[in-house]
Amino acid sequence: MTIPHKARTPNAQVMRLEIVRATGDVLTAGVEHVRVEGVDVPIYGVAKTIADCFKHRRHVGEDVAIEALRDALRQRKTTESELMKYAGIDRVTARIEPYIKAMQ
Repeated sequence: MTIPHKARTPNAQVMRLEIVRATGDVLTAGVEHVRVEGVDVPIYGVAKTIADCFKHRRHVGEDVAIEALRDALRQRKTTESELMKYAGIDRVTARIEPYIKAMQ
């Protein structure tokens, strides 16, 4: 779960949450609103999620990030340009670009 840098950490006793703190465009870019049971829920889009996986690869595993990238491109859920846009925001362009070129 991504929350603002100075926000209070949620008290979730029912489930274990991994909290990531962010500010600016890293927090707000790529947010889509999905309606779940009548409630607007903000979630990150596919391209932003993949960029975040590369940014937090030590937590999720680089193999998970690469597999997410491969699946998203194969299923045409995002484009290379959209991925590079969010990779720039997350400052992982140099990390993700070789994988995108290899998968073309």
